[in-house]
Amino acid sequence: MYKQLTYFIFYALLLSTAGCKKFLEKNPDNRASINTPEQVSQLLGTAYPQANYMAFTESISDNVTDKGSGGIDKTNIDPYFFRDVTDNQQDSPEFYWNACYTAIAAANQALEAIRNAPDTSQYNAQKGEALVCRAYAHFMLVTFFSKVYTPGTAASDLGIPYVTVPENVVFKKYDRRTVASVYQMIEQDLTQGLPLIDDTKYTIPRYHFTKAAANAFAARFYLFKQDYAKVVTHANLVFAAGNITSMLRPWNTTYRTMTPAELFAIYQKATEPANLLLCETGSVWGRNYYTVRYSFNSAKRDEILGDNVTGGEYAFIYQVYTAGTNNYVIPKINEYFVRSSVNANIGLPYVMVPLFTTEEVLFNRIEANIAMNNTNATNAALADLNTYASTRINNYDASMHIINAAKLQSYYGSANLRNNLLNALMDFKRAEYVQEGMRWFDLLRHNRPVTHTTTDGQTLTLPAGSLQRVFQLPESVSTSGMPLNPR
Repeated sequence: MYKQLTYFIFYALLLSTAGCKKFLEKNPDNRASINTPEQVSQLLGTAYPQANYMAFTESISDNVTDKGSGGIDKTNIDPYFFRDVTDNQQDSPEFYWNACYTAIAAANQALEAIRNAPDTSQYNAQKGEALVCRAYAHFMLVTFFSKVYTPGTAASDLGIPYVTVPENVVFKKYDRRTVASVYQMIEQDLTQGLPLIDDTKYTIPRYHFTKAAANAFAARFYLFKQDYAKVVTHANLVFAAGNITSMLRPWNTTYRTMTPAELFAIYQKATEPANLLLCETGSVWGRNYYTVRYSFNSAKRDEILGDNVTGGEYAFIYQVYTAGTNNYVIPKINEYFVRSSVNANIGLPYVMVPLFTTEEVLFNRIEANIAMNNTNATNAALADLNTYASTRINNYDASMHIINAAKLQSYYGSANLRNNLLNALMDFKRAEYVQEGMRWFDLLRHNRPVTHTTTDGQTLTLPAGSLQRVFQLPESVSTSGMPLNPR
């Protein structure tokens, strides 16, 4: 069942698309000449954060443990020990911070070009994409670098700078705002931009905010904002065509029998229906996610991918491989290496990250319905949980594996249906996204403590409400007078 992986890294072909061109590296004169819808669209290819959060979010979560040996990387070690990450290279919080503001700068440059255009009506689709991109990058920043949105304290909790104009000075002082203010501005950009998006304008839609991807983002945003009716509304728009099952990854059918190379290739591919938005990121997580010391081992495999409420067996376990001693890998995160020149032996590693998937949209709808806690919503949550399970349980049989109130009570040992539903959802999500860093979003939103242990006997705890649950701002921003996060 658990197979030996004898080849570690699979390389994907680097697609040459407009989204990969680095407009931000060009001089101001070239950027000032952006004066057609096509040129603005090309610029917007750089309005997505080209950095990967998986290393630091997975390493701070309860999905990982001390294997006793393995690769040494500060983006893995510091989060595991609940310390501020001192590294500023790829896969670090600081690298991600900088990538987000680089993406925001591109979005703002695009919006300025649109404002200066003779006929702005020709740029509606580009304006929509720019606004949603700006909203997304700010949302990710406030999620990682500020306290999680809490209605009672959001108006006073430190937020992040919300930048709406292009940079025209080398050092500019920004205010951090409050979390409530940042959320208000995100919502404004999102609601203005989403209706303007036009999927027909994209050559490869999955590399851009399509209507579906933007609605997926809206569902995530409103889940964090605790506006649950809007979560359901936006999730329903993603699934407007019906037949949700066909939009989910086929783990218990097609995926189950794939070779590692085949699964690596399809998981982050634009033709995979589950992938709503993909982003190219400079990252070594594709080679590190199973080799670093503080990661996924056999004990975590059994904890996360073992028993579940259906009584059936996860299909995931048929795609768990070993790569060396106690290194467990699910073939999801594929590095592709771009050589600095045709004959060079050096270059840069990249990972294509699925920023939004149909699975997350379904999960968000389930959680929103659980939170609304009425009969219709509860029934809808149960139906969606069963839909998901039908694509994840090996040899799925609805009569045997159905999830209902009685089975939930028996499995979780509680008569509280709402809590049982939430626990089932959290367990499914944990299994779905292991090694992808998404578990941290749930631990944040539900303020769940995390405990890590070490092979030399230490027990480390990240309590609910701990200041260390907020990643620290880059030290460099303090030179502009911006306050760092309290410790």
